[in-house]
Amino acid sequence: MLTMFDATIAPLVRTLNNLSHILKKGETYADAKKIEHSVLLNARLFADMYPLTRQVQIATDMSKGAAARLAGVEIPKYEDNETTFAELQERLAKTIAFIQSVTPAQFAGSEAREVTITVRKVDVKFTGQDYLLKWVLPNVYFHVTTAYNILRHNGVDLGKADFLRGKE
Repeated sequence: MLTMFDATIAPLVRTLNNLSHILKKGETYADAKKIEHSVLLNARLFADMYPLTRQVQIATDMSKGAAARLAGVEIPKYEDNETTFAELQERLAKTIAFIQSVTPAQFAGSEAREVTITVRKVDVKFTGQDYLLKWVLPNVYFHVTTAYNILRHNGVDLGKADFLRGKE
């Protein structure tokens, strides 16, 4: 039987590990091509979209928020001040460590737990299951995919296997 813990923790850890891998390939590419890292870190697909750095911040915020809300613990607060690949890797590592620190017992009953988030000054209420399936996972995948696409668009040799690596 698939539990909320199983449906939350493993997919988020896997996706963030894959994002870490994608960023490493981006950094390696920039170094090989002698491109300033800030060029890729501030790249965006379109003028009204967030840059690469913000895509990573949002993916990690969504992930740590989900683990915390569903486990009934406080959400870690981050500064959102990363400006280097190394700082983004640190953010990913501490997010993964936090996500892996929650236990299955903390998730007991989380599928029915009420979760309220504020989106553009409006409170939105979910059951835990709907929050995970209809809000968190789609948002995390969107922002990780967008990070992938920003780097791919800028010439980084990425393929589907980089996005779906399977390392947890």
